[in-house]
Amino acid sequence: MAEKLVRNSYLTRNEGDFPAEMTAGTRRYVKNCDLRYGTNPHQPAAFYVPEGGHGALADMVTLKSGKNGLSQTNLEDISGALNIVKYFSLPACAVMKHVNPSGASVMRPGETLRDVYVKARDCDARAAFGSVIAFNVKVDAAAAEEIMSTFCECVVAPAYEEKALAVFNDAERFKLNKQIRILQCGDLSKLPRFVGDDPDGRFNTFKVLCDGTLVAAAPLLTHVRSAADLPAATGENKTCGVQTSAVEPTEAQMEDLLAAWYINISVRSNGVVIVRNGQTLSVGTGEQDRVGAVEQAIEKFNLKYKGEGTLEGAVMSSDGFFPFYDALEVAARAGIKAVVAPSGSLKDADVIRRANELGVVLRHAPERIFSHH
Repeated sequence: MAEKLVRNSYLTRNEGDFPAEMTAGTRRYVKNCDLRYGTNPHQPAAFYVPEGGHGALADMVTLKSGKNGLSQTNLEDISGALNIVKYFSLPACAVMKHVNPSGASVMRPGETLRDVYVKARDCDARAAFGSVIAFNVKVDAAAAEEIMSTFCECVVAPAYEEKALAVFNDAERFKLNKQIRILQCGDLSKLPRFVGDDPDGRFNTFKVLCDGTLVAAAPLLTHVRSAADLPAATGENKTCGVQTSAVEPTEAQMEDLLAAWYINISVRSNGVVIVRNGQTLSVGTGEQDRVGAVEQAIEKFNLKYKGEGTLEGAVMSSDGFFPFYDALEVAARAGIKAVVAPSGSLKDADVIRRANELGVVLRHAPERIFSHH
């Protein structure tokens, strides 16, 4: 079994509240440790790992602990952040807050790991205060120095340079972050990414409803393995006939569309992600209507940059189809030039025709990726 995380010292009444073992589906789980609290401080909680199993969180160890142990919210944010960076072969960073990414980024030519972190953090620097930060590569000293310049709860990565660990442990120099938690995760390559990666149902999800009933579901994975799996949008209806996206994307746009799609898998629906040059510029999440999610993302960007920045040339992913072309028009007015979304609307052809009129690239993804946390 994996090494235990640092035990909770905040709510000692947690100890004994949860059994040493429990079963979910066909798997037995053993308690790793009691947690600081659950979602809120008055909710006791405990962390369980599969018996005899290994994983990115199951094998996670604490390299530096804060005053108190981890909470359920910490673990959920760690899980969500790792669920983003697992998709990238290039160095990537996700900054997670309240089970949504406040920002994420992937390395582009000429950038350092510190640059990648700054891009992720500064998508929404205000929301990044007190966040969880995840990387898919070894963290170096320069990135550690930048992390320690602002307050955050946890950092999780597969490995750390010794000089980076020295920075994280320098409480005298970085008083603001003296309680930062540094965690080393297990093998990210073992996490499922694509449909078909979990034939045995090991990563099935379980949701307990308000009366204790349970929903078991396959994990949210994607069929999109590369940009080639995002073809030009096509659709047909009686009003418009057959319509096909006629605007050809650049290679850079396709790379950003792919990144926006992968990041959106961990965004609460209705969700949209706006990306340029491997950096999220804004994330719209949790809205009840599609155009509202787009409007929220654009408004957040405009408030953040106060008119000094622009979305011109950015791309956008949508986790569900566009029922109408109003959301596409809102995006195009803001300067977004390429969009990826699943098909499935009765008005797909209308949306495609309007995208062509606006000069916007429109690609269709093979599935919807709603995430209801």
